[in-house]
Amino acid sequence: MLPDIPEKYKEKLVDIIANDSDTVHFFQSIEDNTFISLSESFDAKDYRELPVLLRESGLIEKESLPVFDVFCERIDEGIINGCRENSLGTDLSIKLPGSDDFKMCHMYALFLRDENGRITDIHYNIRPYSPNEYFTRDVMKVFSSDKNPKIYSQRCRRTIDSNPDKQIAFIQFDVERFKMINEEYGVEKGDELLQFFNDSLALICRDDQPFCRLTADVYMIVTPFDTKDEIIGLIHKIESMLSGFGGMEYRLIFGVCIVEDRAAHTRKHGDNASLARQLIKGNAIENILFYDKSMKSKLHKKQQIEESMNNALLNGEFLMFLQPKYSISTGRIIGAEALARWNDPAVGMISPAEFIPVFEENGFILKLDCYIWEQACKKIRELMDLGIKPVPISVNISREYIKTFDIIGKIKELIGKYDIPISMLELEITETADTSGIEELVTQMKEAGFTMLMDDFGSGYSSLNILKSTPFDVLKIDRFFLEEFMDSDRGRKIIEHTISMSQDIGLGIIAEGVETGEQAEFLSRCGCDAAQGFYYSRPIPSDEFNQKLISVNK
Repeated sequence: MLPDIPEKYKEKLVDIIANDSDTVHFFQSIEDNTFISLSESFDAKDYRELPVLLRESGLIEKESLPVFDVFCERIDEGIINGCRENSLGTDLSIKLPGSDDFKMCHMYALFLRDENGRITDIHYNIRPYSPNEYFTRDVMKVFSSDKNPKIYSQRCRRTIDSNPDKQIAFIQFDVERFKMINEEYGVEKGDELLQFFNDSLALICRDDQPFCRLTADVYMIVTPFDTKDEIIGLIHKIESMLSGFGGMEYRLIFGVCIVEDRAAHTRKHGDNASLARQLIKGNAIENILFYDKSMKSKLHKKQQIEESMNNALLNGEFLMFLQPKYSISTGRIIGAEALARWNDPAVGMISPAEFIPVFEENGFILKLDCYIWEQACKKIRELMDLGIKPVPISVNISREYIKTFDIIGKIKELIGKYDIPISMLELEITETADTSGIEELVTQMKEAGFTMLMDDFGSGYSSLNILKSTPFDVLKIDRFFLEEFMDSDRGRKIIEHTISMSQDIGLGIIAEGVETGEQAEFLSRCGCDAAQGFYYSRPIPSDEFNQKLISVNK
């Protein structure tokens, strides 16, 4: 390993390492499957690699384990696939030999690699920070963050200037609805998550990929690249290594700006990445968006919505529309779904696809939902007072606030206020892969007397496995599920058996998005008698619903 050093000096070097009381050294040969401690104070004879030794001996403090896992992942990746780096380092709280306390240490791995870049040998060393070094470490964190971004901006500029033959990408990411993380797990846990991100990015990013925590939960990475696949690969690596901290559930959102004008200020590229990041929020399918110039008008529209929403609620611009639910066999109206519409006096009707995602992101959806809940209760009371036999009206419950708001208390209060039967107000919640908190809430609502509808069944997260234990009363088959599976005999069989199986275990079925007579006839043959969709009626204003209900159900 040290061919140019005379043998006697090699021996002295080994002696220096062995007698270094502050630093412990280890050597691991991947090819020879050997592992030795070069420090007499640290016995490693029963182990084959340092990560196992540190973990099984309990020498790493629990709070440092997530970052240690990322450190080990990066080394394993280098052993299997190769790497460009000659070393890797991180800070960990470790209990060193002769000490009963954990100390903040720097763990450093120096690599020897073969011609393919795969790691063949590793020299590990672990050294505790002195008080002065620990202070300097904290100072550098401050001067490399949102408190003073000048240093980071200079690093970004050097990355652009030192890679003239490569493209440059600015990648921003944050945690979707980070505020809910703090509310559910506590502010301290939220801070621990952000520190984990910071420490992990130091392991994931190369020296030519400067990163920084910009503000709150927003991070930015600047990276040179040759192909777009490299950017996607880096993002997927970040997602993989930063997920699941402390058992918390969260989703990362990425905005990417590819530098076109290399002479422009780095802040401009960061702002463009931020714009893309903001616009991808609320998208249930995608979480990566690349910047293009048309996005500025989209952001302007989003800002207009946010500036107008509170006054719109006060001024009565939000309206409750009702979409009737029909019995396929009798043609009678058997219920309705309450839907929010926004009639802006300046621009006219605003599509729910434009404002609902914005409200879900900023939390205003709770105010809108509460308003629609009350309008639905008021409508049921109105029908009763007019002597019109009411039908159940279902209202939507957004998942964004289910863990932070007393939904049952609020809706029961409205039912009491308008003195309506609890059976007349049904509740819809969209199914997703994340059922945390949902089943408990649904069970509590059923115990309170509500009928619970699972909205959008078949929208992408469905599994027939959920049917065996679901607490819901009714499944609403998503229109995309209906459209997609109606196209083939096999698909029709899937719909038929889904309906049959659901009914066999006592679940009600409603098909939404029914747009043709052929679909209605097929559903009827399968045993599904309840449907809603444009074939029967579009969502209509509240007053118009009264007339339709009277004429259809006379």
